[in-house]
Amino acid sequence: MKLSRRKLLHLAAGAAAMPAASRIARAQAYPTRQVRWIVGFSAGGLSDIVARLMAQWLTARLGQPFLVENRPGAATNIATEFVVRAPADGYTLLMATPANATSAAFYNNLNFNFIHDIAAVAGIIRAANVMAVHPSVPATSVPEFIAYAKANPGKLNFASAGNGTNVHLIGELFKLRTGLNLVHVPYRGSAPALTDMISGRVQLMFDNLPSSIEYLRAGKLRALAVTTATRSPELPDIPTMGDFIPGFEASVWQGVGVPRNTPPEIIEKLNTAINAALADPTMRAQLAKLSSTVLALSPAEFGALIADETEKWGHVIRAANLKPEQP
Repeated sequence: MKLSRRKLLHLAAGAAAMPAASRIARAQAYPTRQVRWIVGFSAGGLSDIVARLMAQWLTARLGQPFLVENRPGAATNIATEFVVRAPADGYTLLMATPANATSAAFYNNLNFNFIHDIAAVAGIIRAANVMAVHPSVPATSVPEFIAYAKANPGKLNFASAGNGTNVHLIGELFKLRTGLNLVHVPYRGSAPALTDMISGRVQLMFDNLPSSIEYLRAGKLRALAVTTATRSPELPDIPTMGDFIPGFEASVWQGVGVPRNTPPEIIEKLNTAINAALADPTMRAQLAKLSSTVLALSPAEFGALIADETEKWGHVIRAANLKPEQP
């Protein structure tokens, strides 16, 4: 039987539409099984806690278990590469953090390109870092600290949660903007760094506010400024760094990424569910207890944030000539 040209075109169009229709149908049914959420930090930290809160919500909302899996190490690069290599089907998520935005400049031998290989899904939270000093430091403001440090070059240490962490890089940004000679002392996480801060072995730290808030409230550390553009509700009397160093801004942000080529319909479904969680008063209250504010963004907006942060911290890393092996 000979088919007319119109009939052939109709059949061809129908065949071309079948993959798209099938993809949309799969996205509508998603998820149909367990989803793994990979976190590049150990259990108990801010990223882990936030992921578990959101995983509980998504489990209830989408009807399938979202299980958090911790794969710490190598500044989250182990976790990131695992997700990069996973099938692009929405069943392996990544907790994206500032560590992902800094790795491209800090490490020159990665087996992946974060911006290229991970698709942005949604933001979750933003939290301030805080410039905190040991009470023995004779400074109650940022200008007083700068004057004291200039009078004592090379004699003050600043602690970090490790080379290349945002706690480290904020300190390097502070050094670049002020010209101060401060000695970087890296630790394996915020907890041991804070222990030495409290004992007075190190004098300065730009820690994540959720990690240090209780020590600040107890008077074991003194807050001089928060690093966000606006004051923190947790420390309303503490000024911002931008009040003294124009344009100075830094924060912790967290969100969700998936392997590139994940169907956009699945990304959109996850984004909608996550933003619904961020609009829920109970979830917002739980995140506020972590000294965090919600970061409700579209996939494009979260991708833009990651790109901006990558460029910003890449400049700091290059300007300070930082290397992974640097002590």
